[in-house]
Amino acid sequence: MLTRRLWLVAAFLWIATCAAPPAPVPLSDVTIYVAREVIPMTGEGVTAEAVAVDEGRVTAVGSLGALQADYPGARIDETFRDKTIVPGLIDPHMHLLLGGMLYAHPFAPPWPMATPEGMTAGYPSPEAFRARLAEIVAEAPQDGAPVVVYGFHNLVQGDLDRHILDAVAPDRPMIVWHYSGHDFYLNSAALDMIGATPALAETFHGVDLDADGALTGRIYEDAAMVVFARAKDVLFNPVSFGAGIERYFEIVRNAGVTTTADLGYGVFGLALEDQTIAASWSMAEDGFRLYLIPEFRSLQREFGDGAPQAVLDMVSGARPAAAPVLPRVKFFADAAYYSQTMRLSPPGYLAGQSKGLMGLWVIPNGEIANTMRPYTDAGLSVHIHSNGDAAQTATLEALATLRTEGFEGDFVIEHGGLFSPEQAARAGELSAMVSAASHYVFYMAEAYASPLGPARASWITPLGSLSAAGAVVALHSDAPLAPPQPLRAAGAHITRATREGGTYEAANALKPYDALEAITLDAARVLGLEAEIGSLSPGKRADFTILDSNPLDLPGTDWSEIGIWGVLLGGELRPLEVD
Repeated sequence: MLTRRLWLVAAFLWIATCAAPPAPVPLSDVTIYVAREVIPMTGEGVTAEAVAVDEGRVTAVGSLGALQADYPGARIDETFRDKTIVPGLIDPHMHLLLGGMLYAHPFAPPWPMATPEGMTAGYPSPEAFRARLAEIVAEAPQDGAPVVVYGFHNLVQGDLDRHILDAVAPDRPMIVWHYSGHDFYLNSAALDMIGATPALAETFHGVDLDADGALTGRIYEDAAMVVFARAKDVLFNPVSFGAGIERYFEIVRNAGVTTTADLGYGVFGLALEDQTIAASWSMAEDGFRLYLIPEFRSLQREFGDGAPQAVLDMVSGARPAAAPVLPRVKFFADAAYYSQTMRLSPPGYLAGQSKGLMGLWVIPNGEIANTMRPYTDAGLSVHIHSNGDAAQTATLEALATLRTEGFEGDFVIEHGGLFSPEQAARAGELSAMVSAASHYVFYMAEAYASPLGPARASWITPLGSLSAAGAVVALHSDAPLAPPQPLRAAGAHITRATREGGTYEAANALKPYDALEAITLDAARVLGLEAEIGSLSPGKRADFTILDSNPLDLPGTDWSEIGIWGVLLGGELRPLEVD
């Protein structure tokens, strides 16, 4: 009887346990954000309707019902019920100090440029450009102070020398900054102001002399640092810089960017840059993450053979920096795409201001791997500015050498102005990454046809071929040289449109999902941050960009017009418009 009673009691307890409601779950700190759609970038075609966030990290992505079941005490936030959530947009290559400097001065660009108020006008002819210069001089304070103008491009706006500038500004120094940022054009008064003489050409490559051996006024590439040094108070005025950097940052915020990187940390000197960054940027106030990647020449100047260890100390925090430093180093194979100084194969430039020339090496041909090796041996990854087809050959050869020696780190080709079909295939074979300049095709594909010749002109930024070859492809603005607006950049490489209204090498277009990946997950990959950002996956930072429309439902022509509500940064709401 006792045994039977015990059995009955046990059965009753079992039934009661099964029938009882689950034990109460403690209230959760999780917030579930509901959207019209969530694009997590975890696979093409994958979408969701909600994202769960806890302590600034994504905890889950899925249906609202499933997330409520998993987090019954979670707060439901329907702010984005009629919007699209994508991973935070990333611009993986821009320049903070240069942006502040350029946005502190009046513009005379060959095409529209981004401003906080929208795209400004372009001046697409020599006549329009010179009229704009005259307007700027007339509007400047009549105190004889130097006038600085940004945005000139010779392939669109014609020739420029000190005589032309003397006619515009005969009584005051005038400095015109080439659109590339690598060249200056000075009038006679400005040349006198910086103490420039023809003897400068004996020390620096990048000092133009005319047939009589006199200065033309163009000073570029390495020689441009002379202008920076001797006209620093004009180019880098703290008051105007402060206003310029605020405008620059506003453009970044308006574009829904959550993360960016400065790919030239140290170019103007580490002390100056740390001081300037500390005074002008903070993630809390400016609403986006900033990372720094040091530049190799500045490292060599400051630390010599101790440069690799100095980078490691910056990364660890043993050497303080004004923003997080990534374990990566920026190198230069050649010079600038926009100013026709990138290094070409024979016969070189066929037209333009570099006609008859081959372009410039920064690291001597054949020395790229040797220059990188102390850094790669220290475990640091590589970013290399490499634009011309001759530079691409040398860069890929250096990568092949390092891979043979066992280098397994990231190797990111920055800008990638030209890739022949063979070079694109080799980039994939060597597991190169390409962080491509977003607007070379749009701004310059048609204008470059004559200087490059038909074959090489067809090789400008062939992202479709690079992607098909297996290379990771990301897009960057190189701002201020193109708008720091990732959606505009991605749309341009879906359409392969040119500013003249044409379509350039449409076979090298990106598919829409790949284009979105190029400004999210692949942009994180080229920074080595894919474990933290770039997709909406459990454990990653809750960095979202909130869009009015799903880009994947729209043609590339419309991506630049998609409305942006704002962002979540580490789970914190950052609307562009505050009620």
